Amino acid sequence: MVGGSAFIRHNHYVSIEPDTKDWTWVLDRPCPDCGYDAALVARDDLADLLHENTRGWYVMLADADFAVRPAQHVWSRLEYACHVRDVHRIFADRVRLMLDEDEPTFESWDQDATAVEESYGEQDPSEVGTELVERAAEAAAVYASVADDQWQRKGRRSNGSEFTVESIGRYHLHDVVHHLWDISITPPSER
Repeated sequence: MVGGSAFIRHNHYVSIEPDTKDWTWVLDRPCPDCGYDAALVARDDLADLLHENTRGWYVMLADADFAVRPAQHVWSRLEYACHVRDVHRIFADRVRLMLDEDEPTFESWDQDATAVEESYGEQDPSEVGTELVERAAEAAAVYASVADDQWQRKGRRSNGSEFTVESIGRYHLHDVVHHLWDISITPPSER
């Protein structure tokens, strides 16, 4: 899951090819890369697991090379953290919409355009880290507030992919788990 922001080194910008894959398959089978298995995630654990995931981001943003891409086609840890912060916001908004409306269709979100427009690679890592934790806490609070009879409420993406509150929560969790894995697979000595 690679984004489309700009590579920053000596003010040189290199675009990343947008990720156009449909990742909804992770709801049906384990992810062979990060090992996430949606079938093993209890819906009542979603809030705690989102909180737990944020701990890994502190370490990743503490390194002096947080804004350096390991390769031109791979986001830096800072860019991934900005994306994850925004993922938490987007998913919290979508779940709220599913709880408030009957079978809403979500607005499209171009994550790659957002990365460029908001200059992910130039943001302050301490602010991003704080915002990531705050957005994760907001998303966790939304999942924690879901009543038993609301978990099967439906919503759909503009491409037609249908979710329940429960499945979108598991999908959301995979996104942030996978991105932490993305930035963890390159040893610090090779970053």
